[in-house]
Amino acid sequence: MVKKLALGSLVGGLLAAALTAVHYAASFLIGTSFIPFDFFNWMVRVLPGDLITFGIDMMIDTMLALGLSVVDLAKTAERVSAVLQFVTMLLLVGALLFAIWHLRKARRPRLAGLIAGAVIGLPLLTISQSIAQLGISSLLNGLWLLLSFLLWGWLMGLAYGRLFSTEPKAEIVVEAPPANVQVINRRKFLVQLGASTAVITVAGTGIGAALSRAERARLAAGGASILSGDGAAIRFPNANDPVMPVPGTRPEYTPIADHYQVFLQTEPTIIEEAEWVLPIGGMVSNPRMFTLQQFRDEFESFDQYVTLTCISGRVGTGLIGTTKWTGVSAQDVLEAVGVQPEAKYLFITSGDGFYETIDLELIRNDRRIMFCYAWDDKLLPKDHGFPLRIWIPDLYGMKQPKWITGIEVTDVDQPGYWVERNWDKVARVKAASTIHTVAVDNIGAANGQQVIPIGGAAYAGARGIGSVEIRVDGGDWQSAQLRAPLSETTWVIWRYEWPFTEGEHLFEVRCTEADGTPQIEEAQTARPDGSSGIHSFEAAV
Repeated sequence: MVKKLALGSLVGGLLAAALTAVHYAASFLIGTSFIPFDFFNWMVRVLPGDLITFGIDMMIDTMLALGLSVVDLAKTAERVSAVLQFVTMLLLVGALLFAIWHLRKARRPRLAGLIAGAVIGLPLLTISQSIAQLGISSLLNGLWLLLSFLLWGWLMGLAYGRLFSTEPKAEIVVEAPPANVQVINRRKFLVQLGASTAVITVAGTGIGAALSRAERARLAAGGASILSGDGAAIRFPNANDPVMPVPGTRPEYTPIADHYQVFLQTEPTIIEEAEWVLPIGGMVSNPRMFTLQQFRDEFESFDQYVTLTCISGRVGTGLIGTTKWTGVSAQDVLEAVGVQPEAKYLFITSGDGFYETIDLELIRNDRRIMFCYAWDDKLLPKDHGFPLRIWIPDLYGMKQPKWITGIEVTDVDQPGYWVERNWDKVARVKAASTIHTVAVDNIGAANGQQVIPIGGAAYAGARGIGSVEIRVDGGDWQSAQLRAPLSETTWVIWRYEWPFTEGEHLFEVRCTEADGTPQIEEAQTARPDGSSGIHSFEAAV
């Protein structure tokens, strides 16, 4: 029995790897769904929120412990996890099938394999059809998935028959081959199977990877310019400020390609403008269906430099970015549809299954709240929420839906997606300061001393930064210089000229908000309302 389980796992895993690679390539070549991602996305939706959050925390903590970039690799790690989960599942199913066929003395394992392929494939097909983004019709996608799982099951049965010679034969009496010959035949078959599946796996993965890189480049590219004519390079409002960022400080204005991404599914949601209309209904006197062009034509647009950050980021997080947002005031849009007096909330739904509730009182009191359709003077990139997302000053990204597909005006306060999973209902940004660099290669002079510049950023939502202080090796706190921000809703770049001494040093930073409120120095994890604590940085001089 142990041998059956081991061989079943081996065969199931080899065939699963090949199946995964074929599905991966096909998802780009003909637009079919990629089952490992679909199954993973479905699991994320149906499992308890605490369990999902635990998994996210464990992944982030592991990456930080290994010194890996959460911004660059978190989604990659998620995708790898999805593939490993799928392959492991089929590996275990393979072991189970071999054990069952052995116990039941299966005489026709290929037929049994077809049945097993259908039993496994039909539920996965149903999940995929309900959640996948397809480039072909649902019917063709369903047929493709079913046939591929039937083939997987048939090959499992074929392998079992070849390895254990269970297929019925004609009633001819022949001398059984010696046991050592049977072992050689099994090994030869396993080598052939391993080689064949390896070629398919490598080829499918290579094709899929090449097409994936091209697709990601297309998605990351901004859309058409929203400026008339050729446009011009952005001139930042603080361009003449004398306080300059220290070399090694993160860019004050984040390139779109480097702006962090957090979304529910393993892949970004793709919405084409020609197929998109936004219904706004519920407790309104004038329900409307808006196209993106109508948003741009009917309402006055405005720009805002915005820093956005993620509530799940640890102290010193890279899940933060700053860019220029363009859109229309939510106040103007709601005025156009005629919100009824007794209405209290907006319930916003997104193309990726996300949803959030926004208090109308918040919108009434802040004209800056924006339905955004452009970043960096271009239509939103498809992987950052195209065609429409919302911006709400002072709140973490978890309260700000993108890929918006529906808005209902209501008097019901329905918990949002992450609120249902025990994250904070308000999600107000906490003041935080971060050291980005100790520029040991940029020794300068100040007040007759040699100094090393230290640089970083501080952010407190729309409340502004009043001061930043640096401490070295537990000494006294010293004031840093502040660069004028791009706007009242962006982070503030700071620098400190440190009269250095050689050796190993520990640097710490803290800040106050514009009104003097100090940042929270007590260390707290990200759940449920955002991390807090003093950021530190070690460097040798």
